[in-house]
Amino acid sequence: MAIRVLLVDDQPLLRTGFRMILEAESDIAVVGEAGDGQQALEQVRALQPDVVLMDIRMPRMDGVEATRRIAGPGRDGPAKVLVLTTFDLDEYVVEALRAGASGFLLKDVPAEELVQAIRVIADGAAMLAPSVTRRLLDMYATRLPSGDEAPPPSLSTLTDREMEVLKLVAKGLSNAEVAAELFVSETTVKTHVGHVLTKLGLRDRVQAAVFAYESGLVRPGGS
Repeated sequence: MAIRVLLVDDQPLLRTGFRMILEAESDIAVVGEAGDGQQALEQVRALQPDVVLMDIRMPRMDGVEATRRIAGPGRDGPAKVLVLTTFDLDEYVVEALRAGASGFLLKDVPAEELVQAIRVIADGAAMLAPSVTRRLLDMYATRLPSGDEAPPPSLSTLTDREMEVLKLVAKGLSNAEVAAELFVSETTVKTHVGHVLTKLGLRDRVQAAVFAYESGLVRPGGS
């Protein structure tokens, strides 16, 4: 079945451009458009898309709040959010990732990267490299906890090996690199990552990395 995509941007010209790119792909179907966050929520409920391509700065309701209501904690709908931004280090990107986004793209991204990102997210993975997540979190380190806070109770549900895997994912290692570091197979790593996501109630590796930094498990800029 085709991947169902909802386009959310307050600029009609950009939505038209994205639609032209995506509709040229046989496995992607643009099911609707929205010009602001409030309309996006209505369209998500009505159209049940797989992926929402979400602008951040919009009238009525911005993309961060819309993302939180679509993919945030406690939301079990199928839609995953891919954030669009003009600047790769926009502070709102961090807030969008915290709110439940599965990744972000620049608005001037090459067409093939946009298409690939949608496919990756629809398949249940995070579209941005963990190292990009780390760079974002490092830049906004002052917004993260000081490290004096008690760790969240959900961390205690992880085994020692799962904790190791979470730390390595947050530091930017791929499954293959984690496997090499821990002397296990990639299949084993994928199993551990799956357990971590389930136990912590997270959707993907991006949210796992954000969780690890916010909980103090990994410190910004640390090795």
